Amino acid sequence: ILRDDPIMSDYEREVFGLLVRRGDIGGIQFRVAHCVGLALDAIGGAETPLGRELQRLSADFSSARTIKQLNAPLIALKDYLKDIQ
Repeated sequence: ILRDDPIMSDYEREVFGLLVRRGDIGGIQFRVAHCVGLALDAIGGAETPLGRELQRLSADFSSARTIKQLNAPLIALKDYLKDIQ
C-alpha cells in the first residue's frame, strides 16, 4: 500500500522497505495505520459505511503477529482502498 503511494517520498519508501526487510511488524503496522487514518479522513470518518469497513479490515491487519499473517489482511486492505478511490 505505502510503497506504491505516489505521495511517498523516496526516503519514506526506503524506510518502509527497511521495515519490511527487517520484519518489523510493529513498524509496518504503525505506517499502515497512518495510511488508513488518512484514508478514513478522506472518506468522511469511521462513522460512514466505507469507514466502518475500512476499520474492520484495518483491525484484521493490526491483529497479525508475524509477517506471514500480514499477507492476507494487507491484500484485503489494498484491494479495498483501490476500490474506494
